[in-house]
Amino acid sequence: MKVILLENVRKVGSIGEIIDVKRGFARNYLIAQKKALFASKENIKEVEKIKNELSKKDQDKKIIAKNIDEKLKNKEYTIKKLSTENKELYGSVKPTEISKILKEKDNIEINPSMIQPTKEIKSLGSYDVVLNLHPEIQSQIRIEVISQQDNQ
Repeated sequence: MKVILLENVRKVGSIGEIIDVKRGFARNYLIAQKKALFASKENIKEVEKIKNELSKKDQDKKIIAKNIDEKLKNKEYTIKKLSTENKELYGSVKPTEISKILKEKDNIEINPSMIQPTKEIKSLGSYDVVLNLHPEIQSQIRIEVISQQDNQ
């Protein structure tokens, strides 16, 4: 299925590009998230008209992402979780939890879908977490998981 991208999408393409993707990916992700339009003749003409505006919006997003990257670069956050005697967590630390901590500590709102732990956080210890702030900007933070029982 041919679609026109309305924003830069990592590993897919850049603004205004007409790409051929699988129907499900186009319908369920790109079009649903307003990242692309079906490539009809009218839509192609429309995108050509607003291409500069879309590029400017993308540049603004990139600047915001750079600012967030500067604030978060190599920072460490601590999460208290209940754990078993052998340091396993009851459950795991999810991106939504990491997003909440960033909001509480530094007042930075990051969509949980942009947060990517390098490996699943299921036990106590330190973990690297990658933040995909923009298709061209990635930041990295460290999450320290400590036992909640120790600090009561």
